[in-house]
Amino acid sequence: MLFAAFQSPGPIILEIGPIVVRWYGLLIASAVLIGLTLSQYLAKRRNVDPELLGDLAIWLVLFAIPAARIYYVLFEWQEYAQRPEDIIAIWKGGIAIHGAIIGGTLGTIIFARLNRISLWQLLDLVAPSVILGQAIGRWGNFFNSEAFGKPTDLPWKLYIAPRYRPLGFLNSEYFHPTFLYESLSNLGVFAILLFLFFWGLKNRDRLKTGTLAGVYLIAYSLGRVWIEWLRTDSLMLGPLKVAQVVSFSAISLGVLILAWLYWFKRPLPDVVSPRKQQSISNK
Repeated sequence: MLFAAFQSPGPIILEIGPIVVRWYGLLIASAVLIGLTLSQYLAKRRNVDPELLGDLAIWLVLFAIPAARIYYVLFEWQEYAQRPEDIIAIWKGGIAIHGAIIGGTLGTIIFARLNRISLWQLLDLVAPSVILGQAIGRWGNFFNSEAFGKPTDLPWKLYIAPRYRPLGFLNSEYFHPTFLYESLSNLGVFAILLFLFFWGLKNRDRLKTGTLAGVYLIAYSLGRVWIEWLRTDSLMLGPLKVAQVVSFSAISLGVLILAWLYWFKRPLPDVVSPRKQQSISNK
């Protein structure tokens, strides 16, 4: 069933002299714009000022993208030590979503603290946009011929050119399209979060603040743990795959969040006490 085999057309969309337009950069920019539009729409549905999400988006970009690059470079330092000029070459690929999540969360914490806003309410509003952005961004891996899995003969196999193949698989032509698996998994998580969001509009007393953030951590991480077993280019920490270690930690945190909200029936600790929080209602 070769009709389902596919391969990347290459990382570059357009090249005119020194001007190079790459799929990776276009997809990241598209994910940011689509995510911002979505989060502002969700904010309106929650009667929250959408301009607040526009301000937060700037913080997320400033914190998430550099953190994603730093995270990746640190775990691939042996490679970048040989060519330090490539450390800032983010357009060539090489960012880690867990680094982006950590950086974005840090930026959101600071933003919430400075503006005296509930961190968990902000996280609930951006969680659907974040996972949708991840689903879009994964296609950058496709165009860069990276983040693919082990060799396979499945009908939906991905052809990888010899120059992109890992040393142990130079004689293999077709690999698991793990970027596609994760993109589809992320779309599934996106659907779950949207369902919970709109269900929560009709059941405000039952959907507690912080729920979407907790569900995001669990649902995304469960998919990532499975997909990481198929990857051949995982970031490693000794014998352990870093993404799996972080994912198991995120699952534990997500379970703790939901247990705190629904088992112990207590509000989550916030960066600003409720009595000091400013209203973020749409005026």
